[in-house]
Amino acid sequence: MKEYTDEYLAHIRDVIHRDDLAQARSELAALHPADIAELYQSLDLEEAEYLFKLLDEEKAADVLMELDEDDRLKLLEGMPTEEIAKQIEHLDTDDAVDVIQQLDEDDRDEILSHIDDVEQAGDIIDLLKYDEDTAGGLMGTEMIVVNENMSMPECIKEMRSQAEEMDEIYYVYVVDNDYKLKGTFPLKKMITHPSVSKIKHVMEVDPVSVKVDTPIDDVALDFEKYDLVAMPVVDSIGRLLGRITVDDVMDQVRESSERDYQLASGISSDVDADDSIFAQTKARIPWLLIGIASGILASLILGGFEDQLHAVTALALFIPIIGGTGGNVGVQASAIVVQGLANGSLDIKEFASQLGKEILIGLLNATVLSAVILVYNLIMLPSQLAVTLSVAVSLFAVVMFASLLGTFVPLTLEKLHINPALATGPFIQISNDIMGLLIYVGISGLFLKIF
Repeated sequence: MKEYTDEYLAHIRDVIHRDDLAQARSELAALHPADIAELYQSLDLEEAEYLFKLLDEEKAADVLMELDEDDRLKLLEGMPTEEIAKQIEHLDTDDAVDVIQQLDEDDRDEILSHIDDVEQAGDIIDLLKYDEDTAGGLMGTEMIVVNENMSMPECIKEMRSQAEEMDEIYYVYVVDNDYKLKGTFPLKKMITHPSVSKIKHVMEVDPVSVKVDTPIDDVALDFEKYDLVAMPVVDSIGRLLGRITVDDVMDQVRESSERDYQLASGISSDVDADDSIFAQTKARIPWLLIGIASGILASLILGGFEDQLHAVTALALFIPIIGGTGGNVGVQASAIVVQGLANGSLDIKEFASQLGKEILIGLLNATVLSAVILVYNLIMLPSQLAVTLSVAVSLFAVVMFASLLGTFVPLTLEKLHINPALATGPFIQISNDIMGLLIYVGISGLFLKIF
């Protein structure tokens, strides 16, 4: 990451305000597209637009893809559709789709009509049909494809022809006459088997591929499992449609992790630190209001417990322990389940076994924690047996409940196709606070009557 000093930014602004085109172009020529994108974040929109217009079309397209979505959209909104079309012509189809998806439908159609390469425009239109959270929405169509019946000279000629339009070559894919994926052709075979009669005799068969409707999370797991840099995408009958590269997957994994982290923190929509005060408040307030509602409910529960608290004030001292421990146990349990679902180590089919496992873990945790608090109270409150037993038994019950809730909720959300990260934050905390109090009130009332 390039660091921009205040002096450098002041220099750039001075160049812009003096309208020194030669100096501005010289400064931009020395910077990588990613560094230019970072520079834009330190400038206001007018200054960024000024510099962007000085870039050649190819570098401008690269800068466009390096910008985060919000900054990119601000630039795009100030550009005529003909200019956006020129930038898109220099992008791979998967990147072009990412750009176009940010715009409204009327602008999309107009931009596509201005793209000179009809084949590229057609590919983009086809890709726009796929759900953006699937392999189809992530794939690009730029790849080298050869027929399995080609001889080595024919294959090399075809590869050279297709490679002229590509920036990076990861694999050479081999298809049959029906365009079904049959294998990959290692470039090493060009040297070791220069006179082979047909490519199918030296290709590597059964390459790892992914169906076009596969969720992105599953695609990412396959990339990690097989250590891939690119993966072919096929339709339901095995015809080659495109390819996904590892950089696209990593971008999606990062975005997904950010969304999950915010969701687990009680932020209801995707926001960034530089978003407006209103946008950030709107994203945060729902769970805060729910928290207020749960606090009011908790106060009502304690209100019904008022006589017991007056009679034995020591009971009130342990309310934070009961609530805090239940919340911590629930978040721990849900975090393990959500992590397992995310990295593939836990399958939703293992619902019952994971629940059973968590019962055993909960029993061990509950036994240890309640034993600790029991010994503490026997020492510190030797004359208040009702309080001692109430707290120990309540803590045992709350830990067991929190363990089961923290496991059951994310597994259920996953089964309902709802992001299970929702279960690692305020949802679990609030549920455990309310149920913890109810359990504590009920058990304390019972023991106070007995003793």
